[in-house]
Amino acid sequence: MNTITSETQTARIQSLKVSDEELVVDLVDGRTLAVPVGWFPRLAHATPKERAAWRLIGQGHGVHWAELDEDISVDNLLAGKQSGESQRSFKRWLEGRAKRRRKG
Repeated sequence: MNTITSETQTARIQSLKVSDEELVVDLVDGRTLAVPVGWFPRLAHATPKERAAWRLIGQGHGVHWAELDEDISVDNLLAGKQSGESQRSFKRWLEGRAKRRRKG
């Protein structure tokens, strides 16, 4: 069955918004996906300014937040996949973030 493959190959991001509660992605085909921002801990801990600093990657098949070192693909959103980052990795990221803020 090629339905899923076809769906993910054509799904591309047109725009997105991130609030304290959810990540909302508008696709070029008219669909809108909304997932809890808590699925992506780096986004959940980001400031509104950091959340707004995104760019499309892979011709709209994903989105990247440089300051947060976070990438999310349309394929994973369609599949309902949360961040796969380990707690250990996330803890290191939080500690590095705290150090950078103290210096800045």
